[in-house]
Amino acid sequence: MFERILVPTDGSRAVERAVEVGLRMASTDGATVHALFVVETREEWDFAVERREREGERAVEAVEGRGDELGVPVIKAFRYGLPHEEIVDYADAHGIDLVVVGSHGRTGFGRFVHAGSVAEHVVRRSRVPVLVVRGEPRSSE
Repeated sequence: MFERILVPTDGSRAVERAVEVGLRMASTDGATVHALFVVETREEWDFAVERREREGERAVEAVEGRGDELGVPVIKAFRYGLPHEEIVDYADAHGIDLVVVGSHGRTGFGRFVHAGSVAEHVVRRSRVPVLVVRGEPRSSE
């Protein structure tokens, strides 16, 4: 059903479930997974950006490693900018059939403090289907 599945990753535990779901779907459909890490940049380049690049490399390599275990080809990709914009732009530019995005599963007060999540923005802006995979809810937020 799907040929190209985009799985944005930030290396967090909440996104691990989305990565696993995306890879398993790709395994079932014989699809390729695009593992995308977006280095969020602001107005200036600094050591934080360099640190995020290293984190991103580890994150996409983890997706590639799990893809190897499942026999799923993985294309590693990096972008710089606002995550939700780069995810949608990448999907458009690469003919992505499905975006599998993780959600931190915030509940309670944390849901309001962090309104406008990356997942929410991607769902609203994407031209292709988006599957939101919730991480474990944390009621303390």
